Amino acid sequence: MLFSSLIRVCTYLIGIVSGIFLVPEDSVPLVLTTWPYQNAVAAGWKVITSGHGSAVDAVEATGTSCELEQCRGTVGFGGSPDENGETTLDAMIMDGITHDVGAVGGLRRIKRAISVARKVLDNTDHTLLVGEQATAFAVEMGFTEESLQTNASLQQWKTWQSKNCQPNFRENVTPDARTSCGPYRPRPSSVTKATRSSGMHEIDADNHDTIGIIVIDRTGNVASGTSTNGLTYKIPGRVGDSPIAGAGSYADNDIGAATCTGNGDIMMRFLPSYQAVSLMGEGLSPEAAARSAVDTIRRKYPTFSGAVVAANKQGAFGAACHRWTNFAITAISPSIVDVTVFNITCSM
Repeated sequence: MLFSSLIRVCTYLIGIVSGIFLVPEDSVPLVLTTWPYQNAVAAGWKVITSGHGSAVDAVEATGTSCELEQCRGTVGFGGSPDENGETTLDAMIMDGITHDVGAVGGLRRIKRAISVARKVLDNTDHTLLVGEQATAFAVEMGFTEESLQTNASLQQWKTWQSKNCQPNFRENVTPDARTSCGPYRPRPSSVTKATRSSGMHEIDADNHDTIGIIVIDRTGNVASGTSTNGLTYKIPGRVGDSPIAGAGSYADNDIGAATCTGNGDIMMRFLPSYQAVSLMGEGLSPEAAARSAVDTIRRKYPTFSGAVVAANKQGAFGAACHRWTNFAITAISPSIVDVTVFNITCSM
């Protein structure tokens, strides 16, 4: 079902200097995501407004909607094939009441990654399960194994191979990864990592478009989460920031929550979601906290691409982004009424 009748598109600008979302205090419940994922936001909103669904329930419902809809080809099955043509999934849920986290990374052959993350949260003492063992756990929990490859993702991978596996994420290997496919071997080099990493791969909506989720339920409880199929043509086994607590998302019932999207290999080194929540705890507004988290990364990696979205426990929210021209967030709350897309202008 489409929710086009519920959708308004608004424009909101955040440049180098943070702006302010004019959201009244106590604007809860709230469902907020990265990117224009209107149907997913509507699914989460239904959970927390039509019954006794919790913030964690709504995070799972929001992520599941996007996974099954294959949002923009970057969430769920059938997108972002790795070097071997396989789609794998990363997801997490964090409960702001307990600070418990359930997450999966490199999940193979299971479609509903965020629901598997929920099982890690509810049915284990662990935080993160990865790879083939995460798949085995999912099967134990009643999930069905099935291929995540589709005709479209297979053709995408074949086209990439026909173009000498360009682009890819290899460095300092032989044969030259800039002109050839693998298999690769390490090549001795006098060039250090510090001087080689200035030319970063572009991470945009056509490559990596994680759904990051923030929910505050009717009782004021906070949860956050993410779901993604990761970087297109990634090296098999790569896991980015999305399932890492404090990187992909972070929730604290006393403060609020934050979530990220972008170049996860860079962003996870800075724990920007944790940083944004901590800064809100020190009194910064959501947009100022998000801007500070982005600026911290930008100072070290001026060509990185990414965004941070934050919301405080009263339901005020904001976002900041860098080097994108098309970033947007989607939200609904009592003060917004309809599922609304806010376009964000990024620093460059």
